[in-house]
Amino acid sequence: MERPITGFAQDEANDWVAQLSCGHRQHVRHKPPFTLRPWVVSAEGRESKLGACLECAACDRLERPAGFEPYKRTPTFTEQTIPAGLRADHTTKRGVWADIVVLEGTLRYHVPPLSRTFELTPGQNGVVAPEVPHRVEPFGAVRFYVEFRRAPAP
Repeated sequence: MERPITGFAQDEANDWVAQLSCGHRQHVRHKPPFTLRPWVVSAEGRESKLGACLECAACDRLERPAGFEPYKRTPTFTEQTIPAGLRADHTTKRGVWADIVVLEGTLRYHVPPLSRTFELTPGQNGVVAPEVPHRVEPFGAVRFYVEFRRAPAP
């Protein structure tokens, strides 16, 4: 899925790395003739690409960036107490990942943009990517909560 570029940094080899809104990082090298990104070699060129989107394969795999820390969690819900908003498509905010933690039973986790549905059970958590529509559906009796994660403060 495409993610906007929010900044740039250099790695230990002095190659440029785009920082994406999801928290992932992606190399943006200019290595002609195979990779043509002449804009990356100047500060003006990099600045012109802020907000432009890059494909983030890690988000497609629902891989949370390393180091994201829990900062908030919901109450524990059951099949009777799941808020209507969680049963309908909704998203987290930019940069906010979440874990759906099932304590008992089975919960279906639908991610329409990826055309995927997961059956979550105890020990099999669901990972929610920022700004990606998703919803949950109980499959019988269930108890679960959602834990929100964000990048550590600088």
